[in-house]
This record gives sequence, structure tokens and C-alpha cells, in this order.
Amino acid sequence: MTKTLRYLRPYTGGLVLALITKIAGSAAELVLPFILSHIIDDLTPVKDTTGIYIMGGVMLLFALIALGGNICANRLSAKVAGKMTHDIRYDLFKKTSYLKCRQVDEVTVPSLISRLTSDTYYVNQMVARTMRMGVRAPILLLGGLIFCFLLNVKLALVLLAVVPVVAVPMWLITRKSIPMYMAVQRRGDNMVRSVQEDITGIRVIKALSKTEYENGKFDGVAGDLASTEFKAQRIMSLTNPLTSLILNLGLVGVIVAGAFLSSEPGDITGFLTYFTIVLNAMLGISKIFVIISRGAASSERIEQVLDLDEREEIEDCPEGDSRYAIQFKDVNFSYNGKEDNLRGVSFALEHGRSLGIIGATGCGKSTVINLLMRFYDVESGAVYVNGKDVRSVPADELRRKFGAVFQNDFLMAASVRENIDYGRGLSEGQIECAAECAQAKEFIDGLPGGLNYDLAQKAGNLSGGQKQRLLVARALAGDPEFIVLDDSSSALDYATDAKLRRALAHDYADATKVIVAQRVSSVKNCDLIIVLDDGEISGMGTHGQLLSSCEEYRAIARTQMGVAV
Repeated sequence: MTKTLRYLRPYTGGLVLALITKIAGSAAELVLPFILSHIIDDLTPVKDTTGIYIMGGVMLLFALIALGGNICANRLSAKVAGKMTHDIRYDLFKKTSYLKCRQVDEVTVPSLISRLTSDTYYVNQMVARTMRMGVRAPILLLGGLIFCFLLNVKLALVLLAVVPVVAVPMWLITRKSIPMYMAVQRRGDNMVRSVQEDITGIRVIKALSKTEYENGKFDGVAGDLASTEFKAQRIMSLTNPLTSLILNLGLVGVIVAGAFLSSEPGDITGFLTYFTIVLNAMLGISKIFVIISRGAASSERIEQVLDLDEREEIEDCPEGDSRYAIQFKDVNFSYNGKEDNLRGVSFALEHGRSLGIIGATGCGKSTVINLLMRFYDVESGAVYVNGKDVRSVPADELRRKFGAVFQNDFLMAASVRENIDYGRGLSEGQIECAAECAQAKEFIDGLPGGLNYDLAQKAGNLSGGQKQRLLVARALAGDPEFIVLDDSSSALDYATDAKLRRALAHDYADATKVIVAQRVSSVKNCDLIIVLDDGEISGMGTHGQLLSSCEEYRAIARTQMGVAV
């Protein structure tokens, strides 16, 4: 939790001011029962009306100081906690944005979402409420005990004996609760994942009439979370009743002791008031322990992400053959470290040429792209771009060479222009040229406002083919050296797909192209085609060569195009 609390350093001034005002307010509150005791025992018996009015005015003054101090401190603590949480969320989001793909796989996306939302909220509550109640309660506790000794030492000893009896169980309960709240947060990750999957796939769920099935699955996940949270809350719920029981027994002891000791009425009244203050302070401390327990668990999860080293290491690797724009040499790779996703993959593509990658679903086509752009590192072998091992090139420098469209790409809830430009400051000509080449200009011109037309979330107001053309336009707009299209024409009709391929060949003739597709028609004109089968290259060559030499490619062509072999 130390790293998380360092975020308070820039706001030390506000923090100190909040503590000072909270201390002043709490101290003023402690004086009130002492003045009341003085009025009852010393001024009332002698009917000193003037003294009573004066001390009453003093009580009013201290009451106003207590009110103003507490209000001011609460506002300051909320402000400091809010700014601190903003900084944590920003750094956590920034860290998440730069995490390596393998790190994201390990932490999981739902867990990252949960840490950015619920965990930061619990840290905010921990800081804000600790600054308020966590400062006020100990002051009232210690101050109440001190004033009790000033009023009556023997009665104060009865109260003092009760404090450790309360403190030890609270410490033991808190120690046990922190790992339980860690388990609660993990169950929360599962629920976020379930909700994310169901919202993303809602159309599929409805189409298959599986709404009740998904409701049942969610009920299980939510029930697991509720059960785990109940166990944690069951432990922490012991603090308040246990504290109340012990302190109320102590209160009875104080009253009995006061009767035997023949204490003054003002002392008894003031003492009972201080006892109530001490009781509420102990209850407040018990609540703080609950909040700190949950905040500490959340803080640990946040720091686990912040401590990850997201930097791509620049390695000193031997160079490849500079004659080739892309070269894979004996590449082996596994996502989980157990099962190979690529085995012995080797090929080379010259500058300005086009590569087609085809094969069954799950054969490793997208994995080739992931390694080429260094989203993952190879287990063995090497991947070269322009003769340099991708591990020896800074990630930003490498990826700036690419214009890519991925299978599960996204569009923002922004204008068409902003989605194509994507913060790169491109000129109007670059945007329009890319849209025309991507076969998107026709439908963009038909939209209300054209390039200024606002897209809905996930571009829900566009068709699948329109989305894909817009994504291709974004990839082309930066005039990249390498164009990577990963199954980016699956929603296009054959005529539009053909126009797109012709436009790419004409307008981006100098760019090296990598086209991943399920259709033979999308890759048949490529200079080099590789056929992947379960992570291995089963065929490589031109369309004509593969028709005569690769049975798998021949079967795909026969099925899709009716090619007679």
C-alpha cells in the first residue's frame, strides 16, 4: 500500500490543512463536556447567572469551531482523495495501455477493468474516510480518556481497562479480513468478465434464444461473489456489536463505580458524555478498520499492475537479409508455453511485394501478424523487418511503419474523420484519398455530414462492410510502409473486395502488403501465398503453384471457386 499512498505527496498542503482543521474541530468538541461539568458542579449550585451565560457562550463558540472545523476538513479530505484517485487512475490506465500483450493475457481484461473502477473507488474511500473518521476518532478516543482523568481518575481507570479488551479483537479481525477481501475482488473480476461477454455477444445470445441460459450462468457468478463477500462481511460485522457490548459493560461499571465513590453530579454527567464520545470513537475506528481492510486489498491489486515492467526490451540481435522486407526464420511460438501455435515457420518477402496467408480457423494466421508487429516475442527463431530483428527495434519505431486492420478492431464514438485520422493530424487530402482507396468514400458521402458524421458506440449505426472499409481507410491514411489486413474484407461483397485489391495494388504499389484471409479470391493475386495448417506451413508459392502442389489449398479453391483440379 506504500506505493499507492505516495500519490498523496503532491497534495501534502491540502492534507496537512485538512488534518489541522480536523484536529481543531475534534479538540473543540472535546472541551464541551468539560465546560458542562464545570457549569453543573461549580456555577449552578451558587446560582452564578453571569458565569453560566459566559460559559454558555464559550460552549457555543467551541461548538461552532467544532462544526466549522469538521465541515472544512471533510471538504478538504474529499478534494485530496479525489485528486489522488484521479492520478492513480490515470497512471493505471497509462500502464494498462502500454502493457505487453502477454501481460494483459495474464492479468486478464476484466481484472484490469475491475482494478481501474472498483479498486480505485475503494482506495478513494479508504483515503477520504481515514482522513475524516480516521483522524477524528483517535483524537476523540485519546482526548476523551485524558478529560476523563481530569474529571475523575478512579472512574477513568475503569474506562481505560476496557480499551485493550476492544482493540485486540479488532486487530485480529482486521488481519483475517484482508485476504478475504482479496478473494472478493477476484470474484468481482469474474463478474465483470461475465457482464462484458454477455453485453458484447447480446445479439448472438438472443439469436440462439439463450437468454435464460446466460442468466443462469450470471446467477452462478454473482452468487459466488455474494457468498465470498458475505464471508468477509460476516467476519468484519463482529467489530461493531463486540465493541458496543464491551463498552456498554464498561459504562455500567462506570455508573456503579460512580455511585460507590459518591462522585459529583457534574463529574458523572461529564464522564457519561465523554464515555459516549469514547464509545462512538471506538465504533468509528472499527468502521475504519473495515474500510482500510478493503482499501488495502484493492491497493495491493492496483500496485500489482503498476509494478509490471511494460517496457519492450531492445535486444542486440544479428541482422537478417536486408533484401527482404519481411523474413521469418525457423519461428516457433506458444501463447501458453505448453502448446505450440507456430512451428518451424520460415518465409521471406521482398520489398513492395504482397503476401497472402490462408488456412483454417485457428491455424496461426493472426499469430504471424502478432509476431511481425512484436505484440509477442518468438520462443525461438527470428522475425526480421527490413533486415532487422524486430526485437532490436524500438516498438514505436517498428509499429509506425505499419498500417494495420485486425480481426476485432474498433471504431470510436466520434466522427468519421476522427476515426480515420485517429489523432495523427492528417490532411484532408490524405483522409479522402485513403477513404477512396478503401472503397469507403461512396458511403461516407451519403452520410449526413459526410466525414463529420458521428458514429455511435462501436459504430453501431454502420453496417459490417462499412465498418471494415472505414478501418481499412484508417490503416491506409498514414501512408504506411507495410499494410497489414487481417481478415478485413470478410464482410465485403466480392465486387467491392476486388475493387479494394485493385486500388491497393495501384495506389500503394510501393507498400509491402500482408493479407490474411479466408477467401482464396482475396489472396490469389499475391506475389507469395503461404498456407498454414495447425501452426505449420503446408504450402507456399503463387496461386498457380499452390493449385498444383498443395492439396489443402486446392481443396479450399475447389470449395470456394469451383476450380477443377
